[in-house]
Order: sequence, then structure tokens, then C-alpha cells
Amino acid sequence: MTNKALILLTSVLMSCQAQKDQSNELTCWSANDNQEIEFIRTSISLWNKGQETKVSFQPIPEGQSSEEVVMAAVVGKTTPDIYANMWQGLVELYSVSGVLIALDTIGDFKEFITERCGQKVVEEITSSDGHIYQVPWKINPIMTIYNKKLMRSIGYENAPRSYSEFLKAGALFYKDFDEDGYPDQWIGDTEVKNIWHQRLMNFYPLYLGASNGAPLIKDGKAAFNNQYAIDVFAFLQTIYLNGYFANESNSAGSDKFIGGKLATKWTGPWHVSSLEKFKPDGFEYEISNLPVPDNHQGPIYTYGDPKNIVIFNTCENPSEAWQFIKSLINEEGDLRFFTTTRQLPRRINLSENPMFQSFFEKEPKLKKFAEQSKYIYGTDNCEVLIEVLDIISQEYESCVLHNKKTPKQAIEDAERAVNVLLGNF
Repeated sequence: MTNKALILLTSVLMSCQAQKDQSNELTCWSANDNQEIEFIRTSISLWNKGQETKVSFQPIPEGQSSEEVVMAAVVGKTTPDIYANMWQGLVELYSVSGVLIALDTIGDFKEFITERCGQKVVEEITSSDGHIYQVPWKINPIMTIYNKKLMRSIGYENAPRSYSEFLKAGALFYKDFDEDGYPDQWIGDTEVKNIWHQRLMNFYPLYLGASNGAPLIKDGKAAFNNQYAIDVFAFLQTIYLNGYFANESNSAGSDKFIGGKLATKWTGPWHVSSLEKFKPDGFEYEISNLPVPDNHQGPIYTYGDPKNIVIFNTCENPSEAWQFIKSLINEEGDLRFFTTTRQLPRRINLSENPMFQSFFEKEPKLKKFAEQSKYIYGTDNCEVLIEVLDIISQEYESCVLHNKKTPKQAIEDAERAVNVLLGNF
């Protein structure tokens, strides 16, 4: 973002803040997603009909990224009272900076969240100082969507469960080529761009699956130099060495999965709506776990892609802000969110809750993701998590995509760089 754009954005945000102060309202920002905008607007309308403290709403102002816009608002002290789309991995940075309200100091917050989400989630979101600065809100578990017809064509009824099965299936698809030398079909693909957040769609969910949800950072040190991470790098490196995935960005052009070019795709529940809208006649697909090591035992974890709600310290009435947030995430609010956005609320026993059964009857594919929600992990509480993921991404590019390092060396180098970043020389 240019300095000129940042100044303009800050002035707009300051204007928004001035309007809020004059009207004595709570302000709420959301993501720019159309379905989320509809959900927040509807929820605010329902709230404002019966409450003295009114809530005003706007989608997060346009910028290069939502993270940059929020950062500009923090610097300019023009943050909204409530922000409903905070990536969990950024919360520790803001909590350490002192710009968020400690929510566990408000009324029944901890009791309500424990009942909704369970003790394990409460422990996950507790910051290093022992306080909680985020409301667990929504998740999008990363899973495998697979083309049933294509998998049957190579003798598989389901998606490959293990690394070796996945590689075997990859070899079976890598046989017919077009006039430019590209395979007619691949076992799958994943984004190759060297951007930190892309590792949340490949390396990180595979690492969580292999390790039963182990952390990247623990006790202020890198904790990922282990056989699980090495095996994930080796698995992905083999895929690219053998040409089973296309070594090209998949962010442009048509959806190769819907087009029948890919047998599998690692993605989240947001993809279901697109599939249902655009799939051709006779297209059959199902949802399964990401592949795990051949000797894996027990449930298979994945990355939950959590986005949460925070209250900034510019809020003059955090207790009332919490009451509004509760109306977003109680059972009625979660059902409204589910049906409006097709994203999953983060609550325990989601797939068994009677409140949501009629919805699952209409959306059986989404129930697979709801069942997976029992075995997800978000992110570690690390204020430099983006930099950690950037370091891992650099080694991912060198090892997995370009075969310049062994998996063991790449993971060791990433560990060393992360520990330097964290001050552990």
C-alpha cells in the first residue's frame, strides 16, 4: 500500500470513528464476502429492534489486504469496536501490542465460550499472558474433495488415505498427455505461489494430520523439526518430482476440478457451493481426509482455518459489545450464519446438534466438514506467526518445488531461521 493510499485510508477511518463517537453507537466491521455481509446486516437489524445501544455496520474498507487495513486502523486509532473476521494467527500480535480487550474479564464470557466451544478450544485461544482476546467464531476445515468417477477409473472407490496410496494413484493418472506434453489428468494440485498463507492449504494441514495436531511453535521455540514435517516435505517433493501435480499457479483460469482435470482437491467447505452451482450433469464428488503417513493411527486432524471476533480497546462499552457478539454466536445466530454463508460455526458437537439437522439434510456434503470439526486445530499463539510461515514457505519452495534441498535439510534450515526470529540463537 502506498503512503498516499495509507493517508487517505486513515482519514476515512478517522471520519468513521468521529461519526461513531457522535452517535454513541457500537461499530462493527466484517469481511467483504457478500454472504457474510448479509449475515451481519440481518443480525444487526434484529439486534437494533430491541436494544437501546445500536450497532452500525460496514464491511472492512477496501485495501490491498484486510490485514493491512486493520493495521492502518490500529496505527490511526480508528479501529471499530467489533471486528468479525480476525485471522486467529494475528491475535497474539495485537494482544501483545495492547490494542484488544481481554474478553475473559467480561461477565460470562469464559463460561459461554467453554459451553459453546469446549475446553480444548479455550486452551487453544488463550494468549501467552493467560487472557483471552478472541471469540471463536467460524471454521473452514481443509479436506479432500474427490471426483468419484475419476477415482473409479483407476480402481479406487474412495480418495487415497495414505501417502503411498496417493502416490500410486498419482502414477496411474500420469499416463496420457496432450500435444503440449501436459497430462490430460492429474491426481490433484495445490497452489505453488511462495506466499506464507498458501502453506495453510498444503503443508500445514498435512503436518497437523500426520502429527495429530502438533504445534509449530512451543515454549517460544520452533517445534516442527520432527519426522512428521520431514515426511510431509518428502511426500510433496515426490509428487512434484514425478509430475503428479502441475507446477504452476492454480489461481487463474477455470476450475480444473470441475473441468474433470483433477481427481482430488484440497479445499474447504466454501468449495461446495461452487461445485453445486457449476458441476456438469453426472458429476459425482465426495469428501474425505487429506492423506496421512502409512503408519498413522487414530483420528486425522486438519487445519480449521478459524476466523474470530475481537473487541478493540477503542470500544467504550465492551460489555454491551459482548452482548451483541453473543447474539451472533448463540445457536440461533449460528444457524443463521450456517444457512447464509455455508461456513461452519466453531462449536462442539456441531454435526450432532439437533438445531442443525434440518440444514444438514439439505446440505449433506457440508456434514462431512462438520464431522471433521471434532479434529481441527487453528494456529499457535505466536506474535510473529506470519514470519514463521514465511520462513517455512521459503524452504518449501526450495525443497518441495525445486528439489534444491533434502526434506531433512529444509526443515532443519527452517527451524534454525525460526529460532533466530524468536531470539533463540
